[in-house]
Amino acid sequence: MTILILFLTVTQEEIVLPRRKTWDKLAVLQTLASTVNRDPTAAHYMFQDDPFLMPRNAANSRLYSLSKESGRNAAKYIIKNFPQYFDKTFAEPNIPYLMPESLTPQTEGVSEEALRERIHLRMVKESVDIFDQLLQAGTPVSLETTNSLLDLLCFYGDVKPTPEKEEEEKDSLEEPGENASEQKAPKRQLQRGSQSSGPRWRENNHAERIFKIMPERNAHSYCTMICGMVKHGAYSKAYDMYIDLLNERHKADVHTFNALIRAVPYLKEKFVERWELAKDFLTHMAQQKVQPTLLTFNSVLKTLRRCGGVGRSMCLSVLKEMEALDIEPSLASYDHLLSMYYKGVDVQSSDIISEVLNEVEKRSFTAQDPDDASFFPTAMQVCCDLKDIKLAYQLNKALEKGDNWKFLDVDRLNGYWSKFFSLLCMMEQIEVVLKWYKEMSFSLFYPSPKNILGLLQALDAANQLEVIPSVWEDVKQLGFSRRQDLLEEFLSLMSRDQHPNEIQLAFAKCAEEIKAVHEAAGLGQVPLEWTGNALGHVVVLFSRAGRTQDAWNMMERFQQISRIPTDKVMDEFLNCAKQTNSPDEAIKMVKLAASLGLPSSQRLKSRMEEEFELSETQKKALQSIKWDGDSSNSDSDSSDSDRE
Repeated sequence: MTILILFLTVTQEEIVLPRRKTWDKLAVLQTLASTVNRDPTAAHYMFQDDPFLMPRNAANSRLYSLSKESGRNAAKYIIKNFPQYFDKTFAEPNIPYLMPESLTPQTEGVSEEALRERIHLRMVKESVDIFDQLLQAGTPVSLETTNSLLDLLCFYGDVKPTPEKEEEEKDSLEEPGENASEQKAPKRQLQRGSQSSGPRWRENNHAERIFKIMPERNAHSYCTMICGMVKHGAYSKAYDMYIDLLNERHKADVHTFNALIRAVPYLKEKFVERWELAKDFLTHMAQQKVQPTLLTFNSVLKTLRRCGGVGRSMCLSVLKEMEALDIEPSLASYDHLLSMYYKGVDVQSSDIISEVLNEVEKRSFTAQDPDDASFFPTAMQVCCDLKDIKLAYQLNKALEKGDNWKFLDVDRLNGYWSKFFSLLCMMEQIEVVLKWYKEMSFSLFYPSPKNILGLLQALDAANQLEVIPSVWEDVKQLGFSRRQDLLEEFLSLMSRDQHPNEIQLAFAKCAEEIKAVHEAAGLGQVPLEWTGNALGHVVVLFSRAGRTQDAWNMMERFQQISRIPTDKVMDEFLNCAKQTNSPDEAIKMVKLAASLGLPSSQRLKSRMEEEFELSETQKKALQSIKWDGDSSNSDSDSSDSDRE
C-alpha cells in the first residue's frame, strides 16, 4: 500500500521538458579536444604536416611559418590570376565554399553595372578606367556607385591590391618618456609615421580627383575620404576634410571619429594640445549624437599613450566613462593602460597590473581590436620588469581561460614564454624551473641564448651543475653550439669545482664536443678562435676525467695561440699525470712552463721531484730544462768576469 501511494505521488508530478538547445557546429570537436592535453614534446601543430621541417629554434620557427603562409599566398595568387585552370569539379559532394571564387568579370562593355561588378571584385585600375570612360561618354554615375568607388580607392590607397598588402599595417606605439621634451618627441614620431612601409596618400590621386568632380557629395563621401587619408598618412588633409564636412552641415559616423582620434598625435605636438583636440572630437560626437563604441575609447587610449604624463593622468577617467556607458574593455584597452603606466617609466608599484589581471582572468575574450594581440606579451614584460612571479602565474591563468590563448600567434607565443622562463630562472626554485623547462621547451617556445644563460645561472645558484650535459644537448639542437658567450659559460661552470667521477666524465664529453666546434668540421665553416680561458677550462675538464693525452694536446695550443695557462690549469694537469702515471707528459708541461717564462715553473719542477717516481732518464730530462732565470744569471756572471 505504501509503495502504491509513493508511485501515485511520483506520477502526479509534472514533467518539464528542457528547452531545445542549439549546439555550435564545432561542439563535438570541442568536446573531444577538451579530453586531450597538450603534448609537451610536440612542436606547434602547423609544423606537424612535414616532420622534415620541424623547427630547431625560434628563427627556424619564424622562417617555416612565414614560408607556409607565403605558399598559401602563392596558391591564392595562381587561383586568382589563372581561374581558367580550375574550372573542373572533382569533389563529391561538391562544396562551393571550398572551390575557387570566380574573379573574372561577367559584364562586358562600359556601363554602371560593369563598374559596380569591378568594384565588387576589387579591381582598382579597371574600376577607375570604366568610371573615366563613363564621364567622357557623358553618362552620369549614381552617388551610391561613386561612393563605392571611393571606398575602394581609399581602402587600397589608390594602389592595386596584393595578397601581402591587404591588411592594414600597425603603427608603432613608442611612448615618449615622462620628462622628454614635448617639442622633440612628436617630430620623431611624425617622421617614423611618414616612413611606414605601407602605401602613402599621393597628392591629387584618383580618390581626390573623383571627389572633386562629384556633382553631389553626401556624408558618406566625406567620411570615406577622411578614413582613407588617416589610414594612408595624410593626417592634415583628413582634418581639413573634416572641417569641410562640418561646413557642409554633414555629420560624421563613428568610424570617422575613431580615425580622427587616432590621427591626433600627428596633428598636434604638445601633449596637452593633443588631449584637448581628442576631447573636441568627443564633444562633437556628443553634439552630433554619435554613440561611441569600444573602438572609439580604444582610439582615445591609443592617443593618450602618446601624451606622456597627461595620458597617465586621464586614462583611468576614460575607463570609468566606458563603464558608465556599459562598454566592456577589450584586451587592447588594458594593453594601452599598461603601456602608459609601465613603459618608459620607472614605476615599482604593481597595483594597476594587479587590478587589470583580476579583471582579465574572469573573462574569455574575443578579438575586437587589432591591438588585442599585444596584451599578453606586454603584461608579461611588465611582470618581468617588476620581477613579480605571482603576477606572471596569474597572467598564465588568464591566458588559459577560454580561448584567450588564441591571441598568441607563433612569434608572440615564443616571446611570451621566453620572458616567462627568464622570470622563472630569476625568482623560482630550481625544481620548478626545470619542470617548466621540460614542459615548455621545443613545444611552447624555443629557448633563446639569453634563456640558456639564465638557466645556467639558476643551476649554478642551486648547485645542480650535473644537469649541464642535458642542457648542452638542447643547445646543440637549438643551433647555438657556436655562440662564444654560451661556450665560455658552459666551460666556466663545468671546470670551476671538482665533482664525482661520473659527472666529470660527462663534463669531459661536453668539453670534447666544444673542442670539435672550435675546429673547422664542415664545408664553409670557419673555426672558432680559442680564448685563453676556454682553452684552460678544456684542459681542466680533460685532466679531471683522466684523459692525459687529450689534456696535453690542448696544453700545446697555449703556445700556438700565444696564451699563458694559469697556475690552476697546470696544477690540474700535473695531478692528472700523477694519477695516470704519465711522468713524460708532466715533464713536457714543465718544459712548456719554462719556455713561457712562468714563475711557477720552478714550483712545478719541485712537485715532480717530490711526487713522481722518475727514472734516471727522466731525471736527466728534468734537470736539463733551462730556466729563463738561470740563463739570465749565467749571463750576468760572465759579464762580471769580463770586467775583472
